[in-house]
Amino acid sequence: MAIWCTIATAAAPNALSLSRSFILRPPLLPPPSVASRSLATMNNHQNHTTGAATDIDAIFKQKRAVRSRVKEELKNMDPTLRSHEDKAIQNIISEAPWFKTCKRLCAYISCSALREVDTSNILSEILQNPPKDGHPLMGKKLYVPRVEDRNRNMRMLNISSIDDLVANSMNILEPAPVDAEGNERENVMKANDPVDLLLLPGLAFDKSGRRLGRGGGYYDTFLMNYQELAKERKWKQPLLVALSYSVQIMDEGVIPVTPTDVPVDALVTPSGVIPISPAAMERCH
Repeated sequence: MAIWCTIATAAAPNALSLSRSFILRPPLLPPPSVASRSLATMNNHQNHTTGAATDIDAIFKQKRAVRSRVKEELKNMDPTLRSHEDKAIQNIISEAPWFKTCKRLCAYISCSALREVDTSNILSEILQNPPKDGHPLMGKKLYVPRVEDRNRNMRMLNISSIDDLVANSMNILEPAPVDAEGNERENVMKANDPVDLLLLPGLAFDKSGRRLGRGGGYYDTFLMNYQELAKERKWKQPLLVALSYSVQIMDEGVIPVTPTDVPVDALVTPSGVIPISPAAMERCH
């Protein structure tokens, strides 16, 4: 509806005051049906966003609950049983064809305070038999993790001796950023050749490949970055193998996941290797 009004102009000298008529139109509004649809769309988007946030919060809450439960079970684990399972898991890895044939790998350095599956024998075996120039079939090149900050930045650096490791602020062994000669250690993300294998820690796992870490996101971030690098360079994806005590194996559906959680290809337990992905099925038999 148009609204009519009359506005008087300022009187000009020797002239009568004039009046002009204007039509003032209200702001254009969308038809009721369009406005209703727009409002409904906004509400649906808000509801979806709120629902997604609620889902994520629920997942994180469930993850915390599983972590607490598994940490308690690891704390109460009989030391003799732990030692037995450590030895069994490392023996299985040492004899596995996929370990024997790999030439380059990333592996974590176990920390007893975190009650991680021991990797000391595996790492010692690798470091005592380093790659030799002119003998490409001998030895393995080893990269181990170094946490750089609290923003999920972790590098895998090459070491050739146990003496290359130093204790960080949490008393966890990590590679020094430079070697004895002051040279920067090779970062696996900048290496010319791909790794064949990654040995991974974690708090809980299931037989569908779900892995629950400690909540920092360091390994998931590194794994996503390395998988993207391998894809860009057209390398074969490395085999992701997690090491697990028997008490860390959960029933399927217990471990919640988000899109940033990277599944593993296989588990090594005291009872043997559990292949999960097609790649593991092919290489673990």
